[in-house]
Amino acid sequence: MGHIHIGTCGWTEKTMAALWYPPGVSTPEQRLRYYAARFDTVEVDSPFYALPQRSYAQAWAKRTPDDFVFHIKAYGMMTGHEVDERAMPPELRDFPHAVTTRGRVLDPSHDMVDASFDIFMDAIEPLAEVGKLGGVLMQFPPFFTALSREQELRNLDYIEYAAAKLAPARMLVEFRHPSWVDDAHREPTLRFLADRGLTYVSVDAPQFDDRSTMPPLAAVTSDWSYVRLHGRNQQTWFKRTESSTERFDWDYSDAELREWEPRLREIAAEADETFVMFNNNAHDYAQRNARQMAEILGDLVPPRAEGQGEESGGTSRLF
Repeated sequence: MGHIHIGTCGWTEKTMAALWYPPGVSTPEQRLRYYAARFDTVEVDSPFYALPQRSYAQAWAKRTPDDFVFHIKAYGMMTGHEVDERAMPPELRDFPHAVTTRGRVLDPSHDMVDASFDIFMDAIEPLAEVGKLGGVLMQFPPFFTALSREQELRNLDYIEYAAAKLAPARMLVEFRHPSWVDDAHREPTLRFLADRGLTYVSVDAPQFDDRSTMPPLAAVTSDWSYVRLHGRNQQTWFKRTESSTERFDWDYSDAELREWEPRLREIAAEADETFVMFNNNAHDYAQRNARQMAEILGDLVPPRAEGQGEESGGTSRLF
C-alpha cells in the first residue's frame, strides 16, 4: 500500500488567500512556506496560461522542504489550447503564426509547439535537479477525442510525441472528453498509457445526463496514481468564466468525499505513490476539503514532520 499525498492546485488564489493565510503571511515566499508546512505536494497551474521563468522554479525549490513535490501543468500550447499572444515569450513570437480577434494564437506550427516544450522543460529543470519535480500535467481539451478511429490514432500519436518531449519527466494525462474511456475505448486507452508508463489522471467532475464529462474512473497505469477533484458545479462547468475560481466553485460535502475513499484505497494499493489534488479553488474550499480527505484516509496520508516548512512544534496532519 503506497502513501496518499494530498494537496491543492495552487496556493495563491485571491479568494483563498484572504481566508486561509493568517495575518502577516502575505508575501509569495511566506505563503509558499506556510503552505509547505501543511501539505507535501502542490500542483502549479499558472504555467498553463504563460510559460514560467526558470527563476520561479529556483525560488520554489529553495522555499520548500526536501520532500516537497511540485506537479506542473503544461503550457496551453503544448496541449492544443489557444494561448494569449501577449503572454508569449520572445522566442515564440518569432515563429510565424495567426491570431484570432481575441488575441489568441491560432493553429501554431509544429516547430512552434516543439519550441514551447523546450522552453517549458528548461524553465522547470531546477525542480528536477533537486528531486522536487513530480509530474507534468497534460490536460487535453474537450475536442481532443477518440470519436473516430482517425482522431484516436492522430491524438495517440501526439501523446507519444509529447511523452518523448517531456522525458525523463513523468507525464500525467488528463482527458476532458469521455470518448477515451467509454465501453469501446476504456481498456485500449488504459493499456496504451500503461505500456508507455504514462499516468492516467482520474477526475471528479460534474456529471450530466448526456455523459458529456469524464466519469469518476479511478485507474492506475504507472507506478504513480493521480487524482484531480474539480468540484461538481454543473451551472459553471461549461460557462465561459473570467477565472477558474468561478468555474470550480464547489465545497465538497463529507459524503461526497467519502465516495472517493474506497477508490483511493484501491488505487493506492496498486501504485507506489498516489497524489490527490483539489482543484475546487474558490474561497478556501480546496484547503478545507483536503484536510477532510486526509482525516478520512487516516494513516495513508503522511503527516508533516516537525521542522518542515516554516514552523516546528510537533507533527500534525496537514493543519
